[in-house]
Amino acid sequence: MQAQQVHLGQERNTVAHIREQHTTQLEDAVARYLPALYRRAYRYVEDPHDAEDAVQDALLSAYKHLDQFKGTARMTTWLTTIVTNSALMQLRRRPRQPHISLDGQLSEDQDYSMSDRLADVRPGPESECIRSESRGYLMQFMTELSPAQRRVIQLFVLDGLTSREVADILGVSQGTVKSNLSRARSKLKQMMRRV
Repeated sequence: MQAQQVHLGQERNTVAHIREQHTTQLEDAVARYLPALYRRAYRYVEDPHDAEDAVQDALLSAYKHLDQFKGTARMTTWLTTIVTNSALMQLRRRPRQPHISLDGQLSEDQDYSMSDRLADVRPGPESECIRSESRGYLMQFMTELSPAQRRVIQLFVLDGLTSREVADILGVSQGTVKSNLSRARSKLKQMMRRV
């Protein structure tokens, strides 16, 4: 009987220790990746207030269900999934907006539709060609950058990370990231001017 009580006490200590570890991991992940979690939610809901609500709901849910974190994935992966689900729930809660057909007539006395009145904002073939050509040159010129500058451009410009996140990923200071970014942009501008 006493051996059972000792075993239960040890088991409780182990569960408490695991919960404490998970809580620390959660706090660390939130401190480091909160802006990225917000951006993730914003991509879905496209509204800053709804994105904040989605992240807040997700963090509360993550803390309440911390015992369900099994540790098979990283804490940030688990949190990102919860934020995504929370953002999707925000979308489901929104009231349905009425849809108006662009091809239907606005009133009976008009013989044109809304689509006839709207300007085509898509780029023309010439603009598309210039854009495509410029992008090709840019990608070619990126190969001429140093590996450090290329990685910084990839993470900061193309992946949309902050300078702090880039610094954390690359294991360098923020000043080094900003310096490499400035040099890379300057070189790319010079190369693009030649074209």
